This record gives sequence, structure tokens and C-alpha cells, in this order.
Amino acid sequence: MGGELRYEIAQNAYIKLVLHALKHKSSAVNAVLLGRVSSQNDAVEITDSVPLFHSQIGLLPQLEISLILIEEHYAAKGVSIVGYFHANERFDDHELGGIAKNIGDHIYRYLPQAAILLLDNRKLEALTRTKDRSPVMQLYTKDASRMWKLIGPDGNQLTIKEPSANVVLLDYISTEKWQDVVDFDDHLDDISKDWLNPELFK
Repeated sequence: MGGELRYEIAQNAYIKLVLHALKHKSSAVNAVLLGRVSSQNDAVEITDSVPLFHSQIGLLPQLEISLILIEEHYAAKGVSIVGYFHANERFDDHELGGIAKNIGDHIYRYLPQAAILLLDNRKLEALTRTKDRSPVMQLYTKDASRMWKLIGPDGNQLTIKEPSANVVLLDYISTEKWQDVVDFDDHLDDISKDWLNPELFK
């Protein structure tokens, strides 16, 4: 359904996803993508992201609570959930697993243009050497058979809005900025921790 659509992710949304994964390197982590579908540009514009969990990521009650809170908060801004982000537990695991597909399916029911982004650890690790400007993520969308399909790396269907985002990301990695990222797990443990991460890029 979303094969010919382009997906454009804003720098802060992108960096927040990678920093969340780096904070919990030995765990699978996930997040939701917020934004809107632009019919003029044939694009899904991902304007923000919300880190969800780094432990027990498949638990339904916590997931449902978090999605309701996120939807309520962003609806007032005219923004909705447009996709899902997943980083696998193992560095060398580049497959889209069952939990990621199930959560992606849930979002797809409400938005057929929904995408799943999967962290590509190989590209992330190579960033310091290659100075690549492309996202360190794989893009999955639903094909005509309603299966999640990897969109080839040579295609430019997934782009970062700001071309220098990876330079900024490397700077944040060098200063261990990932320590400041708050996800829903952190918020449920200590409600004074804000899952919106308002101070992260200040």
C-alpha cells in the first residue's frame, strides 16, 4: 500500500530513536513515530518520536496505556502515530521480529501508510568511518499482500529532513547524550521523568 510513498524523518525525531537504542545496547528497544501524511508531497512526514520501552517490550497493557497517552497528547497538535521503531537486542540481528510486526500491524489498522523503522547496527557502527548522510535504519512498509517488506537500501524512500543529522548524531554520541533519554519504562518507574524529553535538545 505504501510502496511508492516517501518517508521523511526530522533530525530530532531520528536522533532520539538512535540515542534511546544506544542507552540500552543490550536490550531490544522500541518507539513510536509521530507525524502526518502529506498528500501534496506523497510523503509521510515524521516530525517526532516517543521512546517506549527497553524491558518487556511486548507487554500489551503498558503498550496500550502508552499509545493512549501519546495519541491524546499529540492529537491537539494535529499530529498522530504514523509508524513504529524497533532496535533488536542482538547487534548482529537484522531481521524484523514478531513483536515489531505485531505492533506495526496494530498501527497499520489505523493508518495504511504506516512504516516500521528497524535500527541497522552495521550502518550505525560504520558512521564514524563513512560520514554517510543516509539514515542508519531500514524501512519496512506493507506490500500488496499485506506483509511487511524491506524497502531496498538503494532507494531513497527514507530520508532525513536535515542533511547534517548524522554529524549532529555523532556529536551527541561522543558526549554520551544518550544518558539523558527518558522512555515510558523510566516514566512508569518514576513519574517525575518526562517521556516527552523536553530538555533533550536544549
